[in-house]
Amino acid sequence: MRYNSIMSRTAAITGSQLTNALRVLGVNFILGGQNKDESLRKQPTRLIAALAESDEARLRLSLIPLFLEHPEFAARVRTVSKNLDPSARLTLQCFYSAAVWLGQKYKARNKSLPDYFSKELNLHPTEDPEENLRGLAKRHEELSGARVNWLGTYQHAAKVWLKGLELRVVE
Repeated sequence: MRYNSIMSRTAAITGSQLTNALRVLGVNFILGGQNKDESLRKQPTRLIAALAESDEARLRLSLIPLFLEHPEFAARVRTVSKNLDPSARLTLQCFYSAAVWLGQKYKARNKSLPDYFSKELNLHPTEDPEENLRGLAKRHEELSGARVNWLGTYQHAAKVWLKGLELRVVE
C-alpha cells in the first residue's frame, strides 16, 4: 500500500466520521461523535492514516489519546507511517512518540508503547519521560518548521485524555 492508495481511501473520511470513530473507541478527546458507526473501529490502519492526514489540528492531536487508550494500535503505526506523505508522517511519528513517553509518565494501561521512531527522528531517549518529551518537542519544531509549543500541545492532549479517564471512573 503506497501513499496514493492511502490518500484515496482516507480522502473521503470526514471529520465527523473520525470523531464518531474516536467516540466508539472510548477516546473522548473531541466533543461530538454521537453516531455509533463502527466501520472505522474495525479499520485501525485507515483510522490512524486519516487522523494523521486530517486538515484539523484537533483530529491530528487525537492520535496521542488514541494510542494511550488503545496501545494495540501501535502494531500498525510503522506500516501507516511508511505510506504517508512527509508532513503526515512527521505528525504521526511525533504524536506517537509523545504517546510513548506520556504513557511512561502516567503509567498508561499497564502496557507501554514501543519506541519505534526515536532513531528516525534523531532522538536519544533517556529514562526520564519528561526529558524525552522536551527533546521531542524541540525536534518536532525543527523538522516541521512550525513555531508551536509542541511540549504544551502534547501535555494538553494528555490532560484531556486523563480528564476523560476520570469522568469514566465517575460514571
